[in-house]
Amino acid sequence: MNKQVQNQSISEKLRLLYQLQTIHSKIDEIKILRGELPLQVKDLEDDIKGFEKRITNVKDEMAGIKKIISEKRNGIKESESLIKKYRKQQMSVRNNRQFDSLNKEIEYESLDIELSKKRIKEFRAKHDVIRKRIQNIKEHINDKKADLEDKQKELNTIVNETVKEEETLSDRTIGIAQNIEEHLLTTYERIRNNVKNGLAVAVIDREACGGCFNKIPPQRKLDIATRNKIIVCEHCGRILVDALIDKDDEQLVIDGI
Repeated sequence: MNKQVQNQSISEKLRLLYQLQTIHSKIDEIKILRGELPLQVKDLEDDIKGFEKRITNVKDEMAGIKKIISEKRNGIKESESLIKKYRKQQMSVRNNRQFDSLNKEIEYESLDIELSKKRIKEFRAKHDVIRKRIQNIKEHINDKKADLEDKQKELNTIVNETVKEEETLSDRTIGIAQNIEEHLLTTYERIRNNVKNGLAVAVIDREACGGCFNKIPPQRKLDIATRNKIIVCEHCGRILVDALIDKDDEQLVIDGI
């Protein structure tokens, strides 16, 4: 450890920790932003696959309907052919019983024709509904593909931009970390790994811890403001700093620390 680090005041240590936290938080934001977009891209790709699978299923249903309609039409032709046959046979029957028997067959085939026509009409209506459903699904797919293209472009742009920014910020954290006592840096990293959102150094906000938002007693707040010792939140364990450290941190940046 160099003499400069050994001779640091508590105030200087807190300012370095705060600056380190600020940069780490920016890196965390980049990772979160980059982390959400791939998930969004994946969700959109899955949605598109789901819609395309649905179209395949609906088209199979349409093919089934077309097949049924075709069968019904063939059935109508067969019934019409039988009716002609039965009427021709009626011309050569020898008694009323045979005539009536053929007449019943004609009535049966006629009813079957009417039923088949009714069913064809119903299936045509269903076919039209399914065709409109396919059109709607295709519109959804087009919308999803447009969103996917935008998200993919956004992701590529962010990756290209943030990778360089993240590398620069990471280099800065290394420089700052070299000026922090090892045991203090270890404590900082332990807190950062154990708390929500990686916030190890919390600024007092409205008389409360900026990490867990629990109230801080006035005397403790005064002790934090004097920066004579490192104080942690009794509720969440984060290192506490006063709001004015922002101004001091700006000076650190100007001084090139």
